[in-house]
Amino acid sequence: MTPLSRLFSPREVSRTGDDSAASSIRAYVWRMTGWHQVATCAIAVVVAALNLAPIELQRRIVNEVVETQNVPLLVQFALAYLAVILLHQIVKFGLRMYQVWLTESTNRYTRDHLLRLYGSHVEEDSDGEGRVVSIIGSEVEKLGGFVGEAISQACANIALLLGVLIYMFLVEPTIALFALAFMVPQILVTPLMQRKLNDLVEERVKYVRTLGDRVSTMDEAVAEEGPKILERIYNNRIRFNLLKFALKSALNLTNALGPLSVLFYGGYLVMIGETQVGVIVAFISGFERISGPVRELVSFYRVTEQARVQHDMVARWMGKVIKD
Repeated sequence: MTPLSRLFSPREVSRTGDDSAASSIRAYVWRMTGWHQVATCAIAVVVAALNLAPIELQRRIVNEVVETQNVPLLVQFALAYLAVILLHQIVKFGLRMYQVWLTESTNRYTRDHLLRLYGSHVEEDSDGEGRVVSIIGSEVEKLGGFVGEAISQACANIALLLGVLIYMFLVEPTIALFALAFMVPQILVTPLMQRKLNDLVEERVKYVRTLGDRVSTMDEAVAEEGPKILERIYNNRIRFNLLKFALKSALNLTNALGPLSVLFYGGYLVMIGETQVGVIVAFISGFERISGPVRELVSFYRVTEQARVQHDMVARWMGKVIKD
């Protein structure tokens, strides 16, 4: 075994004594990662803090350096900015590799467990080989990705979002309040549209499993039912993407209105001498940083619900295999 293989050897997961599935997606995540999930979340918060630091540096460079034309101070700020960027990328790289290790360890354990379960409880292929391939392949892959990355990434996004908002209110609360009003529609619209997306995800998984069953058996039902199932999958995907991209477009619009409001209202305050140019620069940079976390948190809400649906469907399949 190479040093790299020893360094990234899969995480050992102790068995619970039976073959039943975890009671919920939360229990599954904790079982697969344990306290490693807490560690990744802590590192993610550090990544967010390092991503926030350049905003204040930008404000101070504009207000304290450019206006005073202090070259030595400019060099100091530039070196500090560079150090923060380098440290941010190093810590972020470490976090990514940590997440990958948890993801692949989860995939390896879950696939091994399902293969042993299927082989020891099923003598005849009552559920269809296509369904087994779909579950052990793409469905486990999605669950593993959620376990390894989604939660810690959400922690980073929440920390960055809260950090930027607190910073904005401390520096210039009136501009912050005026700009953040455009985020309210996102909070109201997203949960409503996501419920429909969740239903479409579960519907699609069922269709794909059924198609896999028909293809694996290679009976006459393929010719008869195959085109109908393909039509349902097609219609499902069209509806899903229509809703998904409509939601994404609405979020992008509201995200773009935030910086516009900063330029409009903040520019007016600069003209009347109520604030400084550096504040406007920092706020625009801040909105650029929080637009990503807002999108990611909306995506996390969607991915969490999809992972819950996926886990429940796999758990039901496991229960049926054990029962048979």
